[in-house]
Amino acid sequence: METPGNPESLPVQPPVPWSGRRIAHLDMDAFFASVELLTQPQLRGLPVVVGGRRRREPGDGAAFGRLGDYVGRGVATTATYEARALGIHSGMGLMKAAALAPEAILLPADFEAYGRCSRLFKAAVAAIAPTIEDRGIDEIFIDLTEVPGETVALAQRLKDAVRQATGLSCSIGVTPNKLLAKIASEMQKPDGLTVLTRADLPSRIWPLDPAVINGVGPKARARLQALGLDTIGALAAADPQLLVDQFGQSYGGWLWAAAHGRDDRPLVTLREPKSLSRETTFERDLHPGRDRDALTGILLDLCQRLAADLERKGRRGRTVGIKLRYDDFRTVTRDQTLERATADPGAIRDAARACLRRVPLDRPLRLLGIRVGTLELPDAAGTGPAAAGAPAGNGQSQPLFPGFAS
Repeated sequence: METPGNPESLPVQPPVPWSGRRIAHLDMDAFFASVELLTQPQLRGLPVVVGGRRRREPGDGAAFGRLGDYVGRGVATTATYEARALGIHSGMGLMKAAALAPEAILLPADFEAYGRCSRLFKAAVAAIAPTIEDRGIDEIFIDLTEVPGETVALAQRLKDAVRQATGLSCSIGVTPNKLLAKIASEMQKPDGLTVLTRADLPSRIWPLDPAVINGVGPKARARLQALGLDTIGALAAADPQLLVDQFGQSYGGWLWAAAHGRDDRPLVTLREPKSLSRETTFERDLHPGRDRDALTGILLDLCQRLAADLERKGRRGRTVGIKLRYDDFRTVTRDQTLERATADPGAIRDAARACLRRVPLDRPLRLLGIRVGTLELPDAAGTGPAAAGAPAGNGQSQPLFPGFAS
């Protein structure tokens, strides 16, 4: 192997011949923020951050909130490109974001609206190219190999269909495999269309930072930089044995293959969920004694939402679990296995209540979550939403956090 050098001078030598596949990665542009702007077009062109979960009440007379006025522990779920230009990104704490852009608009998240738009754009794509791997609320892989049409025209057709269905823009990368398609979809955001072939590897991929490869995280990137491998081209030219020695047989070998653009993974068109969950981080710590009623209301809401998720996906669950995070960041979980799988909110609530009796509730909480696992189809679980593994009882009228002194 050559030593790392100018990626333009390195020969293209993938470990195996590239296939004739056409794999697209479609990524919605600033999805949550873009959905918000559909109903609030007056905010277009402004730095807008979406974070938190509380919705404004209609007619409350309040102006849009400013990020600089926010106090709490929420994080940014997304931001418009104007806000991103100010240094704000998804996952950033809202207090930190406020220090960067105090005048940015802060909007609470509306996950029901995002879910509706997600279903619309995926249906629009499926009408043209039905072989899809669902990667989340705002991104999908699409196999275009057998779909008639020239690649650029076909990708544009998909983009137009998404815009017509939702009013939103998306970015698409089309390459021979999923690894490169994911990289390509980010190259010309927003509203991008990027097509890469084998011949483009030296000029378009090798000059990039290895961090753009999905699977190379901050720690791996730092170790690569310490080895002098600060571009994908340098990584491709590295001695494979060096990578194996530094990162292990599996990950080291994968790094070298990924740098050469190798990825033979098929699209996973049916992904069976193993569990579904809902959780929320509080704006302030809540004490199980002093804030018992508030915590009860929050958990009841989580149970209702989780039951609706199960119904929407046509699943029942046999295991119910809770997740608590205390003010000192310790996290505890407890599970309960039911006699029968359920999607009934009352049964989920009662199982959650039983789990809560098995954890210490003597200090403030910062996060509360509920999970249903060991999922089954209704045929296996019984019919109707009332299939339950715990008696419904009268838990609706009882506090979920009873008997704990403040």
